[in-house]
Amino acid sequence: MSTRKVKRKGEKQWRRLFYSLLFINIAVIIVLALLIFWPVQDIAEQMEYEQVEQESSEFVVRTTKQNLNELVNAYLEQLLEGSRHHYMIELDQDVHLMGELPVFSTTVPLSVHLEPFVQENGDIILKQRSISIGLLALPNQKIMEYMGKYLEMPEWVSINAEDEEIYVAVTQIEMQSNFKVAVEHIDLEANNLAFRFEVPFETLGINQMDAE
Repeated sequence: MSTRKVKRKGEKQWRRLFYSLLFINIAVIIVLALLIFWPVQDIAEQMEYEQVEQESSEFVVRTTKQNLNELVNAYLEQLLEGSRHHYMIELDQDVHLMGELPVFSTTVPLSVHLEPFVQENGDIILKQRSISIGLLALPNQKIMEYMGKYLEMPEWVSINAEDEEIYVAVTQIEMQSNFKVAVEHIDLEANNLAFRFEVPFETLGINQMDAE
């Protein structure tokens, strides 16, 4: 093989190696650029999306049976003011509703023990455990029918006499501050009660422009 042919072959191999190395360098630069800039763009878009969609914040507030007792009965006192209905709630080992029920143009003592069950949506179902109305021997369903008919109740409380339970639509309570409330957890024996509050930014004077 002549010297000229050997030289030409070497030049071709050198060019092939040069272009291969150049291609590899360009590919590495492109990959590095994607790794550096692509995630940043995704995070920016995600932050922008969250800022647009989020209109409120949630807080979980824990309390005790005593505090909730005072709050509930203060509300009932205001609700029943000026009426002839009298009853109260006591939270102990269960939910105890006691008071007077109008029956046959008079009133008789009423005592109902209920067990609370928190629903997935934050409402409560109170299942009847025991019930009595003075010395009258009436079926439990009939007593609950009287309760639904004669007892003054908030509009977000409904009595289901057939299933012997009371549905408390906590999530339907209208608050002046526009806060939304839901039950997170109730364990009366452990005195562990938690409620979830949703606070709209608008209530705090925060709008989307401020949040951005």
